[in-house]
Amino acid sequence: MSDSHPGAAESGVAPAESAEDPTSRGRFALPGWLEFPLLVIGAFLVAFLVKTFLVQAFYIPSGSMENTLQVGDRVLVNKLVYHFRPVERGDIIVFDGTGSFVSAEAAVPQPGILQSIVRGLGEIVGLAPPKDTDFIKRVIGVSGDHVVCCDAQGRITVNGVALDEEDYLYGNNPPSKQPFDVLVPDGKLWVMGDHRSASADSRSHMGEPGGGFVPVDHVIGRAFAVVWPPGRMQFLEIPATFQQPGLSALAADGTPAVVAEEARTWSLQ
Repeated sequence: MSDSHPGAAESGVAPAESAEDPTSRGRFALPGWLEFPLLVIGAFLVAFLVKTFLVQAFYIPSGSMENTLQVGDRVLVNKLVYHFRPVERGDIIVFDGTGSFVSAEAAVPQPGILQSIVRGLGEIVGLAPPKDTDFIKRVIGVSGDHVVCCDAQGRITVNGVALDEEDYLYGNNPPSKQPFDVLVPDGKLWVMGDHRSASADSRSHMGEPGGGFVPVDHVIGRAFAVVWPPGRMQFLEIPATFQQPGLSALAADGTPAVVAEEARTWSLQ
């Protein structure tokens, strides 16, 4: 008598060598030692693309924007925003000062490939100091604005409207110890640091070829948040004083003030 169970032949148990999952056929598996480096490279590539086109972290190296920004702060800069709206008064911007704050001849030569890679990695996380030609300041006047220091109360005026800057100026700094009276040309900006007595801003470059004005197309982006250190995390809003409706720099006929002023000057010649 056979001791095999009558149903053994129909038990459905397949031989071990035929138990392979058909869906796994043709699937390529990376070796474990290769997966981690590729993940790291992929992460840095994504971060590089974000830094280049969307958002970049910047390290604050000086006190020219105190107390709004302090030495050692890391700020996030939106590099896309000005593709959708113009630069506004009160914005804190990062810009390339070549030709306005730094002469093209004095600009630091481009670093080598290795230095560029190391610096690029540092910029991704905001550890690298900014380039010598990169500056961060607050926009006080935009194209067409008439910016003056100061009125009888010692306040800066924009198109005849006094700015109340107590909320963001450093300590007891006056708005400016240096008088000025400028008309912002088309496509340019007038910028100042919040720590007025420690900021080499538009006022410091009035006698130079650029007149202290920053070209709009040299703006890298808008600083919108402090992300480090944790105790100073905050969004950087436009102060209320820049929301005054009277700041609009339009002449009575709707012509931008800078154009109207140029036309008036030409007619007197």
